[in-house]
Amino acid sequence: MSTRLARQPSRSPRGALDPCATCEARPLSVCNAIADEDLARLAAIAVVMDAQPGRCFIDEGEPADCFFNITAGTAKLFKLLPDGRRQITGFVGPGHFLGLAVSDTYAFSAEAIEAVRYCRFQRSALRVLLDDFPLMEKRLLEAAANELVAAQEQMLLLGRKTARERLASFLLMQSRQGMPCGHLRRRFGLPMTRHDIADYLGLTIETVSRTLTRLRSEGLIDIVSQSEVVITAPTALESLAGGLR
Repeated sequence: MSTRLARQPSRSPRGALDPCATCEARPLSVCNAIADEDLARLAAIAVVMDAQPGRCFIDEGEPADCFFNITAGTAKLFKLLPDGRRQITGFVGPGHFLGLAVSDTYAFSAEAIEAVRYCRFQRSALRVLLDDFPLMEKRLLEAAANELVAAQEQMLLLGRKTARERLASFLLMQSRQGMPCGHLRRRFGLPMTRHDIADYLGLTIETVSRTLTRLRSEGLIDIVSQSEVVITAPTALESLAGGLR
């Protein structure tokens, strides 16, 4: 999949010279490790870009020359199998920092689910900046560690949990996107399709739809629309996700 169409630079609300000062995702991102007075240095190496729904902005196997910081929208991460099948490995939103590869190529692809805005940083330029901002380097290491934890959690999700437990875990995970540790939103959006959710959870679309309906009938959630959910019984949903219900 080509990234050429996705990579169209865009201007920030205050112009291209200072995209960091007005970035709403900064409190959620590793970029908050840099003080206000030093933001101009970060902005100088950031290229603000947009990807429309369905466009890839990271391609698996391409040279890993850049880092990507999501500032708006939602994207899905996936890997392609040799026979062309796709496995979704995660969903990311504002504050997620991508491209922390340990090899010379990207290990996954990233595709916009809804309109996505992101900052692109050349690896070489960011490495120079990190020499002067060790706290940001520390945050990047923490982000890499969080990726490993997320990978372990998905292994547990796919390997040991039932369909109901998987979906409960997924809903709780989405409700915590962008929230302080331990907090969740009762009402949140699900911009991904049921097919995407099924792919991520290793289930069929029918099982996802049937299980959502069952969770609703049990009073654990309310489905406001195809893309919005309300958790009506968070404690019970937590118990279900943990295999205690």
